[in-house]
Amino acid sequence: MQFSYKTAGSCAKRIDIEIEDGTIVSADFIEGCAGNTQAVSALVKGMAVGEAVRRLKGIACQGDTSCPDQLARALEAAEATC
Repeated sequence: MQFSYKTAGSCAKRIDIEIEDGTIVSADFIEGCAGNTQAVSALVKGMAVGEAVRRLKGIACQGDTSCPDQLARALEAAEATC
């Protein structure tokens, strides 16, 4: 499944995600801090969606959210559409 999520409150503007059988195939951040977003993308590749949400949700950077937190929210939103 392909899913695109418009972020709020983080440097990244959008996250494009591919999930297959509950596993993250890819997570591509549009804009944001390149080093950080590339690292997060690499780390979650092959990870179960639930595990990624558990690890990333609630991480704050600017205010009460961050790119990793936005990814967790995006993954939750993607799961809700299934």
